[in-house]
Amino acid sequence: MGMVIKTCFVVIAVAVLAAGALAAYGFYYYEGNGPLAQESTLIFPRGEKFQAITDDMARSGIIRDPLLFKAIAVATGDFHRFKAGEYRFAAAMSPQEIMNMIAAGRVVVHRITIPEGLTVQEILQLLKNENALGGDITQDIREGSLLPETYHFTYGDKRQELIGRMQAGMTALVAESWQHRKGGLPFATPDEALTLASIVEKETGIDGERGRVASVFINRLRKNMKLQSDPTVTYGLDKSGHLERALTLDDLRTPTPYNTYVISGLPPSPIANPGRAALAAVLNPPDTDDLYFVATGSGGHNFAPTLKAHNENVREYREKVAKQ
Repeated sequence: MGMVIKTCFVVIAVAVLAAGALAAYGFYYYEGNGPLAQESTLIFPRGEKFQAITDDMARSGIIRDPLLFKAIAVATGDFHRFKAGEYRFAAAMSPQEIMNMIAAGRVVVHRITIPEGLTVQEILQLLKNENALGGDITQDIREGSLLPETYHFTYGDKRQELIGRMQAGMTALVAESWQHRKGGLPFATPDEALTLASIVEKETGIDGERGRVASVFINRLRKNMKLQSDPTVTYGLDKSGHLERALTLDDLRTPTPYNTYVISGLPPSPIANPGRAALAAVLNPPDTDDLYFVATGSGGHNFAPTLKAHNENVREYREKVAKQ
């Protein structure tokens, strides 16, 4: 009988030691460095099971012992909270850090910057080229309705949803800006302001010039002078806003609804998607007498209140270009 008791004690002691050793190994594994040598990114599709997620990480060298990882995740209840998405795993990331990240849904956040002055066609191409976005854009997008900004999104977000955010941003900006416009402007609606802002945006990308360029067009509108803006001619010929050649005199004479060398006043709609600064310049322009501007040939523009002064600026520009 004593021998039996002694044997039982030995068995129990061995079991306790084994359990302790297993617990110690599990604790070491849980908090210790993982095997990943360098940063890696994995995508877990919606609906993917916990088992498949664990197997994906093991195949990618992110975790060392998939069975133990599963056991700990089940024991802690974390496997119930694993979320689909795109995750970025740091080198040597511990199983504890991995579980916390996936359970919290700390997915990779992407960003896309829409520059000021792009046309709708150009913006749609940028979205099409972004592989982390999903879905197609099925609706027609009105030119000038998309706000140029930096937008954040996660893997699988829909392109159409991002377009909706751009449209909402532009709608809010135009409404707010219109409420704080300067008095006596020669246009009557927010849409007309947006159209003029798109022309200003295409004429100059220099922050300090937008207001003065806007003042030239506003002064022309007040005097019933044609705007004579080259970018409007380009847009009338190609809605992408880009020609593979320079404009010709024939182009300037070709009637289109957007050719401001031919039509009076503003074209029927924007020719691009302007940014905040261009819209602010149009709605709160500086007071000037300028009616003309021409490129300097070295960046920026020269402005003039009279045709005589403008012709002199044009002559200087041509001489500079000829020397270059």
